[in-house]
Amino acid sequence: MKALVTGGGGFLGLYIVEQLCAAGHDVRVFSRGEYSALTKLGVETQHGDLRDAKAMEQACKGIDAVFHVAAVPGVWGSWETYHSINTTGTLNVIAGCRKRHVQRLIYTSSPSVVFDGCDQINANESLPYPTAWLCHYPHSKALAEQAVLAANDLDGLRTVSLRPHLIWGPRDNHLIPRLMQKARAGQLRQVGRGANVVSISYVENAAVAHLQAEASLRNSTMAAGRAYFINEPDAVNLWDWINLILTRVGLPPVTRRISSTMAWYAGSMLEIAWKFLRLKHDPPITRFVAAQLSGSHSYSILAAQRDFGYKPSVTVEEGLRRMLRDLDDRAALL
Repeated sequence: MKALVTGGGGFLGLYIVEQLCAAGHDVRVFSRGEYSALTKLGVETQHGDLRDAKAMEQACKGIDAVFHVAAVPGVWGSWETYHSINTTGTLNVIAGCRKRHVQRLIYTSSPSVVFDGCDQINANESLPYPTAWLCHYPHSKALAEQAVLAANDLDGLRTVSLRPHLIWGPRDNHLIPRLMQKARAGQLRQVGRGANVVSISYVENAAVAHLQAEASLRNSTMAAGRAYFINEPDAVNLWDWINLILTRVGLPPVTRRISSTMAWYAGSMLEIAWKFLRLKHDPPITRFVAAQLSGSHSYSILAAQRDFGYKPSVTVEEGLRRMLRDLDDRAALL
């Protein structure tokens, strides 16, 4: 098939591109910048912005399946930025698919689209969308996900939404490096009692799920019009997991703590101050971050296993070994 990957030069997107190429598919990437890894793979690259409907439609020309991975992440910023890229940009992807008669759309969502600030343990896809939002990212992604699922079967388009949680692994330039940076600066604090459990997604496994979901859409309607949680089968204790990573890279474990209540109120105060001062960089903590670091959020993958045979192929321990090798290799180049 001919596949289009938006954000194909990013962390998850590049793994999806590599796996598509390895499976023998033709790949086109829609991205804003140049990526040496894509050049080495020899894939077709089209530069553009998700907010440009005409560019998006052109990128969909001759395409059988679209993997829409691109998004603006984070916990701070203007609603206009998040909505225009994550929501309106996704609407442009859907419109491009319909106008160019694309048959399948696989959307990369997030469990945060159903996160309401309360504990969610082994939760499934019956969770409703919240009525209030702690930051713009999950709100904009939820609106986009709803649009993707509503577009299923319009003009013959089959759609599915995947919700990988806490993606980590080799080549990560956000989650793990930021964790290490804060640890070296002495800025890490355990939020809450430290008993909270979370689901995690090793990046290669998350990429495999996207290819499996596409194959399911190609061959049946079982997964069409549905959303799925994607993560490892077993949740981990968040702070044990963080300390394990820190120990493996030679950094001391987190010992200082702050109560979840204090973190929540600190986040509230800082959000008010940041808005008043119109600061653009992230506050040290927000209500969303406080809730994520102190609460449990783990999800069942039974539906993905049942409907398109999702099964992580790389164990957490093997993934950790691969990530540590990558960190060592990158450090050696500095």
